[in-house]
Amino acid sequence: MGDVLSQSEIDNLLAALSSGELDASDIKDAGDRAVKNYDFNRPAKFSKDHLRTLEIIFEHYGRLLSTSLPAYLRKNVQLEVINAEATIYQEFTNSLTNPVLLAIVDFAPLNGNIVLEMADKIGYTIVDRMLGGAGVPLEKAREFSEIELAIIEKIFTVCVNLLREPWTNVVELEAKLKRIETNSQFAQIISPSETSAVVTMNMRIGNVEGMMNICMPYEVLEPVIDKLNTKYWYSTIKDMDKSANREFIEVAIARARIPVKAELGRSTISVKDFVNIQKGDIIKLNTRVDDELSVFVGNIKKFYALPGTSTESYAVKISRVIKEEE
Repeated sequence: MGDVLSQSEIDNLLAALSSGELDASDIKDAGDRAVKNYDFNRPAKFSKDHLRTLEIIFEHYGRLLSTSLPAYLRKNVQLEVINAEATIYQEFTNSLTNPVLLAIVDFAPLNGNIVLEMADKIGYTIVDRMLGGAGVPLEKAREFSEIELAIIEKIFTVCVNLLREPWTNVVELEAKLKRIETNSQFAQIISPSETSAVVTMNMRIGNVEGMMNICMPYEVLEPVIDKLNTKYWYSTIKDMDKSANREFIEVAIARARIPVKAELGRSTISVKDFVNIQKGDIIKLNTRVDDELSVFVGNIKKFYALPGTSTESYAVKISRVIKEEE
């Protein structure tokens, strides 16, 4: 609010207007303020900070998909966040073409659903890869069959489950896939005029590219909207539990299979001798009978051992462990 004039100031102002010393238009111009249009059909419920935080969340989500989906599709998968914008739900659905792949996701514990939309050619590529093909989309779009939708549903389930980790700093999600729709008319989860945040990601499977959109209505995110700001986000990032992480890595490594070989000895011969070698010929090694053998794990020498047998099979008994400093 501007300064309040005293009675004497008001009297002096009126006198100046009456005498012509002051023009009323000068007062009007001085009081002008820049007016910003407000669209009541598209209220600004999402700030730039909210949208930026959503981009950060889904950049993390994209990295998770890039490392998880190749295990199912046996192809390199890359995802990149293009942008995040606020729009009304009707504009989002009007931009969709049929057929389309829409995953309706229960965003529990938040009330309501969000929509994961995937380009149809990405869907055809997923089906082709899951059935052993090269991952080539169809030249002409058509409706998805029930079998194809069942295959795509498995991939959507993986995508939905991976939503939980990126949202940990905001809310402990229990997101679940409710259903898949191929017609946007059957995906009216909210009022057409409801404001929504749409995050657009570019998805690449091998050489096939397509868009993936995540539409989140404001009424779903409203309970946690105050947490969708960069200050809160960075202040609540939890340090990883290094001990738990170490245990997870140890368990994962313990299941890995690696080659182990024991070397009896080495020898160098000419190519002529090698070509003329016959059964019964003797190759002299650089080791003696009572020498320890070198045991290699992969290509790294890790142990010394003594030769022997075990249950009618050749074996070696570890005698020494080679330290790193050796």
